Amino acid sequence: MTFLQWRRFNFFDKELVKVSDTEQQFDQLKDYDISCCSSGRGQIIIGDFSGSIHFVDRQFHVHTLKAFELRTTHLYQLKQHNILVSIGEDEVGINPLVKVWNMDKMDRAGNPMCTRIVRAIPGNKPTPVSCLAVHENLNFMVVGFADGSVVLFKGDVTRERHSKHRILHQSPHPVTGMAFRQLGKNIILYIATMDTVLSFNVSVKDKETKQLLDNHGCNLKCSVLSDGSQEYQFIIGRPDAVYFYQPEGRGACLAFEGEKLQMCWYRSYLVVVSKEAKAVPKAPVDGQPREMNILTIYDIKNKFIAYSAPLPAVTDVVCEWGSLYVLAGEQKLYHLQEKDTQTKLDMLFKKNLYVLAISLAKSQQYDEQGLVDIFRQYGDHLYSKGDHEEAIVQYIKTIGVLEPSYVIRKFLDAQRIHNLTRYLQALHTQGLATEDHTTLLLNCYTKLKDKHKLDKFIMTKSKEEVDFDVITAIKVCRQAGYHDHALYLAEKFDQHDWYLKVQLEDIRDYAKALKYIANLDFYEAEAIMKAHGKMLVNEAPDQTTELLKTLCTDYRPVNMPLVDDNTLDGSAPRSVLQAKPDEFIHIFVNNSAKLREFLEHMIKVQPGSSSLVYNTLIELYLHDVVHEASASQRKVKEEKILGMLQNPAAGYDIDQALVLCQMHNFRLGVLYLYEKSKLYQQILSHHMEHKEYTNIVDTCKKFGTEEPNLWVQALWYFAKTEDCYKTYLTEVLTQIDKKNLLPPLMVVETLGQNSTATLAVIKDYIMKRLKLENDEIAENERLIKQFKEETVKMRGQIEELKTSAQIFQVSKCSACNHPLELPSVHFLCQHSYHQHCFESYADNEQECPACLPQNKRVLDRIKEQEQSRNLHDQFHSQLQNAQDGFAVVADYFRRGVFNNATLVPDPQCQTKPPSGLSRARDTLDRK
Repeated sequence: MTFLQWRRFNFFDKELVKVSDTEQQFDQLKDYDISCCSSGRGQIIIGDFSGSIHFVDRQFHVHTLKAFELRTTHLYQLKQHNILVSIGEDEVGINPLVKVWNMDKMDRAGNPMCTRIVRAIPGNKPTPVSCLAVHENLNFMVVGFADGSVVLFKGDVTRERHSKHRILHQSPHPVTGMAFRQLGKNIILYIATMDTVLSFNVSVKDKETKQLLDNHGCNLKCSVLSDGSQEYQFIIGRPDAVYFYQPEGRGACLAFEGEKLQMCWYRSYLVVVSKEAKAVPKAPVDGQPREMNILTIYDIKNKFIAYSAPLPAVTDVVCEWGSLYVLAGEQKLYHLQEKDTQTKLDMLFKKNLYVLAISLAKSQQYDEQGLVDIFRQYGDHLYSKGDHEEAIVQYIKTIGVLEPSYVIRKFLDAQRIHNLTRYLQALHTQGLATEDHTTLLLNCYTKLKDKHKLDKFIMTKSKEEVDFDVITAIKVCRQAGYHDHALYLAEKFDQHDWYLKVQLEDIRDYAKALKYIANLDFYEAEAIMKAHGKMLVNEAPDQTTELLKTLCTDYRPVNMPLVDDNTLDGSAPRSVLQAKPDEFIHIFVNNSAKLREFLEHMIKVQPGSSSLVYNTLIELYLHDVVHEASASQRKVKEEKILGMLQNPAAGYDIDQALVLCQMHNFRLGVLYLYEKSKLYQQILSHHMEHKEYTNIVDTCKKFGTEEPNLWVQALWYFAKTEDCYKTYLTEVLTQIDKKNLLPPLMVVETLGQNSTATLAVIKDYIMKRLKLENDEIAENERLIKQFKEETVKMRGQIEELKTSAQIFQVSKCSACNHPLELPSVHFLCQHSYHQHCFESYADNEQECPACLPQNKRVLDRIKEQEQSRNLHDQFHSQLQNAQDGFAVVADYFRRGVFNNATLVPDPQCQTKPPSGLSRARDTLDRK
């Protein structure tokens, strides 16, 4: 490829250097006969044929040093050290000297100090120096000569005594260029002559490895070492091309035609000064026409010409202060300033040279944001031209910086679904896709019906390689009808709920769904059955019920390896995981038969099941009884329910069970639960409600011992029942009388409610009560008589004691039980007290505190018997003189003379008892 095929740009601005403080053209070098140039460390260094060295600083002030007596021929300024190596002559003839200057140390005149002077000749044959090179480590320096010799100096370049030199190479052709390259621990020296290119490894002790790289050389100043952008290759220029060399051989070749005069390397550019193809006549200098040279700056990496312009008689090109400086005709100094990157890019954009712009931006370490903007502009350009395939390539490069919606909208509007798919794939590959992007990509696949790409996107990636949102992918596949893909993702990524949604709602394969659930972890299986159990019971009742039985007893996933019943791994006990059956009852809402089967299984294997399980099962049984047409089957089912209620292990709630039995009119259950709850009055009320007279009496007999008031309630019931029988009343009255539950007057008033009751019904009861009263009065009289006799006897004994001497032998106080001490108090009853104890306990001074309670009871009894006797006499007197004896009896009953019992009325009786005696008397008169 010739340079003519490379695009040309004007990326540099050329101007004559001006002195900054005067704005005048810099012309201080016009009188110098310049022989060589170098640069570095903030200055341009120029040698001339008078032996001087001129230092030009940033303000273009010139400082001159007289370095040699005759001429200065070569200069080399190190970049990492402020050391200048110069070669020149102090004597007439060929006697080149090497002088090393320390630019950091100045003498009294302000000139740098010369630290070393050494004669530069190969052997004993004086010959002109052709080129010079110094390694940055200051341990290697080589001098090339016109006779083809190369002298290597090893050791400290700045000190004579620490340096040794020897001839490294000899050839019949002049040495035209040399350069050092650091390659790891090895130091490579490139040497170019007029007819060869060589490389030496000079870091090997006492032995250099020589490598012939090419049998063609170059002219003086036509070689240079590139920088890292071109891997520090050695470049030589010949009329036909420019050649690149590595230590082991020749590399690339660029056909830049034209006779090369000079070459240098600036940043990533190769700067070549060549002869103009055709001489341009100019004003003569010293009677000779002035020759024009062409200065060309090549961007080797990006393959374009950054600048090209003719300049008159170029002396040298140096790089300093970030720019190129060219010393040309009449010793004028030209400044070539590179345009900034954005300006160069704008020039490329105007010409739609986006590829070149991208390459240029990368080579100049453009930031990511700037590169993305170029990619976007390039993509927009291609899109506008209709080149959608290449446009999407550029847009893909913007991922991570450019908002994806910018690209997506373009291709959605253009209906370029294939290109959009490619962009979305790239988004996912880079892990920058959102749920919406995943949805859009999968929709693209499904619309294209590209099952192959869909399979590749979904089914070929491991969990670590997945670059999309799994749930979003499942949703899209499900919506698009790709159920297999949705199931694959759900199963692979343990999205159990989504797997079952697809399996149950879309595919409707209930058997597979149940099989899948049976392989899940206990907690996952439990949660899923709660969510989807109702549907499964409706569609696959048998399998679902069996799974629930297992889940609520001793669940183990189907795919779990079998181990010992008590262990998981043969060593540690396995904890039993059981779901609560209560939480699954609701899912059988449409299948009571399976619910019954499930609950029966639970109470069989787990008798301690919750009350809700038992209550629900009882309700199911009761429901079956209600709807059973066959009397025999109905009886069997009722016995089954009653058996469950009577089972002591059944953990049902009694109140709830009672409500259920009442709702379903299951009398056997109601009566049993009443009895179990000791609600005897409710049992009695139940029989009363159903007019079961015999059962009423039987209930009172059965439970009357625990709750005697049942007989009273029975009396109230029979008293208001018109068709009651004497048999029932007789039994009730007998028990009331026997247990003394009601005063007789209350019995009479209660029976007065019944219009059909006769006096004969209660005649026996009243006569018996009167007989008992008479017997009691007679007994009281006997007791009074006996008490009086005992009292008379006791008084006689007291009098006898008063007249007889009494010896008190009690030694302890009857109150505190401590030994008696004077003063003390003694009683005839043989009780003795300390004086202070008696005063503390005695109510009066005449009675013994210990005997006082017993004596008081005796006196009260005597008083009571005397009052009773008076009342007895009064009653018999009124009864004998009264015209209506029954009224007298009733009055005494009313006053509570015969009995103090209180009647507790039945809360369920609808008729209140009579409140007055008049109604009872009227009733008895009618009878």
